[in-house]
Amino acid sequence: MRQLKDYLVFLKDQGMDRVPLLEALETTPRVPTVAPVRAAAQPVPGPAPESTSPTSTTPATANTMIQPDAMSRLTEVRNELGECTRCKLSETRTNIVFGSGNPNAKLLFIGEGPGADEDAQGLPFVGRAGKKLTEIIEKGMKLDREKDTYICNIVKCRPPGNRDPEIDEITACKPFLIEQVRAIRPKVIVALGKPAASTLLGRSVAITKERGSWHEFDGIKLMLTFHPAYLLRFYTLENRKAVMEDMQKVLEVLNS
Repeated sequence: MRQLKDYLVFLKDQGMDRVPLLEALETTPRVPTVAPVRAAAQPVPGPAPESTSPTSTTPATANTMIQPDAMSRLTEVRNELGECTRCKLSETRTNIVFGSGNPNAKLLFIGEGPGADEDAQGLPFVGRAGKKLTEIIEKGMKLDREKDTYICNIVKCRPPGNRDPEIDEITACKPFLIEQVRAIRPKVIVALGKPAASTLLGRSVAITKERGSWHEFDGIKLMLTFHPAYLLRFYTLENRKAVMEDMQKVLEVLNS
């Protein structure tokens, strides 16, 4: 529902008054249909013009070309995931928690795994840690969580008792995480906590020592920081300042 809302808001912002036909997106994914076909727009025999007139009404902005691709690709990845039974987490989950936010966001947050609230609702970061993350995004970074970010986890099903995901579980889910990242192509990824950072970097990360440092994942700048749940457990001024320092570094890159 959040993804659908984001897409409809995007269409409205681009001046569209209707939803593009699925067939149009599949056959011409780079340019969405925005209005009924008129007689004047019918194909005319002869060579195509070499350039587009400045008064042309054809939607050719970068956003209109990128957004439908990101949305449709995420949908493909979700459909490929299906009602996943690739690891033992499927035996105890209530809902798969795929991700939410703006598919065309410049900022991608990747967490560890769903908790009890996320498992019940099928949405990431909606419990206490989620509220803290929203506070960081909206109060600390002055961004809109729904419009400016996309949020997901390294595993899509809740580990029992909120334990850390195990290697086989991460291995089963990682291909879908990689495809999510490639569909969105954000400017910055923020890894929330040790499991997310270790998964993305392919090694064990000492998050207390490496938070605040820049790395790279799939050609995208990667920032490591504490998980919001860690802040709730160790709610010290030092830890809160550390996370906000990390987010300021992220903002500097986003605004550059």
